[in-house]
Amino acid sequence: MSDKNNQNHTGKGKGKDIDHATGIETTGHEWDGIKELNNPMPRWWLWVFFITIIWSVWYWVVYPSWPVPGGATLGTKGYTQEGALKESQQEIFARQQVYLDKFQQASFDEILNDQELYRFAMTGGAAAFKDNCATCHGAGGAGQTGYPNLNDDDWLWGGRLSDISQTLHYGIRAGNMDTHLSQMPAFGKDKLLSREEIEAVVDHVMFISGQVKADSEHGAQIFAQQCAACHGENGQGDREFGAPNLTDKIWLYGGDRHTVYETVYNARAGVMPAWKDRLDENTIRQLTIYIHQLGGGEQDDMAMEEEAGDVREREDNAGQL
Repeated sequence: MSDKNNQNHTGKGKGKDIDHATGIETTGHEWDGIKELNNPMPRWWLWVFFITIIWSVWYWVVYPSWPVPGGATLGTKGYTQEGALKESQQEIFARQQVYLDKFQQASFDEILNDQELYRFAMTGGAAAFKDNCATCHGAGGAGQTGYPNLNDDDWLWGGRLSDISQTLHYGIRAGNMDTHLSQMPAFGKDKLLSREEIEAVVDHVMFISGQVKADSEHGAQIFAQQCAACHGENGQGDREFGAPNLTDKIWLYGGDRHTVYETVYNARAGVMPAWKDRLDENTIRQLTIYIHQLGGGEQDDMAMEEEAGDVREREDNAGQL
């Protein structure tokens, strides 16, 4: 009876449930004596809601939004993510072209002595290295087991600019005519040496690498007969054959006795891909500069002079045309 009197008193109309404390109509929902008030949404919230509806209709008309076979509706603006990507790439290519024209004609020596070209080569080389080389050699070129450290001065095939360029172009054991190719015999697997003879050779290698004090005379004799042709009489290696120096304690696969034994017994034959058909020439040249400058690059005066001569010859031919 009191609720009806309250409804008549507040003027909210007959049949409506009015909250006595606030005088606001309820939704009719009640939990544990607590009633839900039927308050209207804030005006600002309604305006935002209406604006989002209008914006969604505008977006649906202007941009690709409605799925159709093969993609989505194009929209009146004709925007696509693929088109936006191509546009941004064209802007990047246009900025690069300012340097590429000069970079293509410059020798390695000129690049190293030109601050802008050097920065361009190092930036492009770092990006290409991250995309193509870091998986094996590590982000900083420090390498890992089976993959050379490019920061030191221990190069199997040479660390001059011309050597690095050759390696990048044609790879190592990459299955082409110009690739670096060497083959270490599997002395144990192919039964070229007995286990005792391999043990003796390993003893000698451990001695010349400074890991043990006692040499194996028998191992030294076998080394001279079987290994010195590539590694040299003193085990200091030969880049012509890609044979590592065994005396400098820099090991590609590990220098402990067990690993050395596995190497002699089964041999090693790591593969590096040839990049000449995967990367353009400018990218390979940028990579060459970047890798050379990591810390272990060697002087290449003769190669620089030859390349400078080639550049001048190309310029002369271009001038005649």
